[in-house]
Amino acid sequence: MSQGKGSALRLTGVGKRFGDMAALSDISLSVDAGEIVSLVGRSGCGKSTLLRLISGVDLPDHGSIELNGFEVSGPAGFVEPEDRNVGFMFQDYALFPHLTVSQNIAFGLKKLPKAEAAERVATVIGNIGLEPLAQRYPHTLSGGEQQRVALARALAPRPALLLMDEPYSNLDRGLRETVREQTTQLLRAMGTTVIMVTHDPEEALATADRIVLMRAGRVVQVGDADDLYDRPRSRYAAEFFSIFNRLPGTVKPQGLETGLGLLPIRSALPEGTAVTVYIRPTAITLGQVGLPARVMSRSLMGEIEQLVVDVAGLEEPLRIRSTKRSSLVPGSTTNLIIDNTSVLHFAADRALI
Repeated sequence: MSQGKGSALRLTGVGKRFGDMAALSDISLSVDAGEIVSLVGRSGCGKSTLLRLISGVDLPDHGSIELNGFEVSGPAGFVEPEDRNVGFMFQDYALFPHLTVSQNIAFGLKKLPKAEAAERVATVIGNIGLEPLAQRYPHTLSGGEQQRVALARALAPRPALLLMDEPYSNLDRGLRETVREQTTQLLRAMGTTVIMVTHDPEEALATADRIVLMRAGRVVQVGDADDLYDRPRSRYAAEFFSIFNRLPGTVKPQGLETGLGLLPIRSALPEGTAVTVYIRPTAITLGQVGLPARVMSRSLMGEIEQLVVDVAGLEEPLRIRSTKRSSLVPGSTTNLIIDNTSVLHFAADRALI
């Protein structure tokens, strides 16, 4: 391996093709030691392909990959997956059914002396709280327990980097949130450097120090949760992390002229530019005064209530979401107040990205 300087992980100009299809194009990214980074994007955007390149299961067609300052894929050569000190936690956990929990965790420690391997297994079992499960077999475990065993097995070799591919997708919604919080706390406490692939926007926002949003094999935007949610740089980024009411507008000297009236503009678009205005359902509230609207439907979505309302002058109805219950029924009238601070807009003729 050729030595260099840099972060825990550094990708420089990485690309990968499968036949005529560019799976990844010019990916450059740095990950700091102890950082949790989430790769997100719609199916087929290249997330899992990138994990495979980092792990060494696949080779990039061009570019270089460095781990802790050493080049593991690139012009200087190639380091085999087993020599990269990278842990991989698979989506289906891939536990060996004929091995106990302890034996599963010990599987990746065969190169260690038996006493040291046993001590390592005991330590990780204690850290993750698996003592009552140590002698059980995978088929006797719940989904959450299997996830914890898979995590323990991935952490036992003390990898410099842990790769997680959709680690919570097999858990039901209630369990997923609990296991996700516990796992994130553990990884932070251990100072583990993590790259996690997920298609779930909420999961990425809740767990990652930084989020890498991908589309069609390219990086669209990188930032923390606040950056991606509050300051999306494209329509694609905005729509990936939230649902919106969309309506047309035009840039005027005073602001954005829309069917909801004049809204603030926060860009340097020239006067007369046609834009698409994005307003989150949670940015609209009901009031005694405001824009008149007629309720079309009301539905309860767990802790959230959604109203669909019709506003004169708009082609499409607006969705409103709130944790507060209203007594409104279809056909009743109300007034709307828009939180102007959360209004987004993008030039209407721009591509999705």
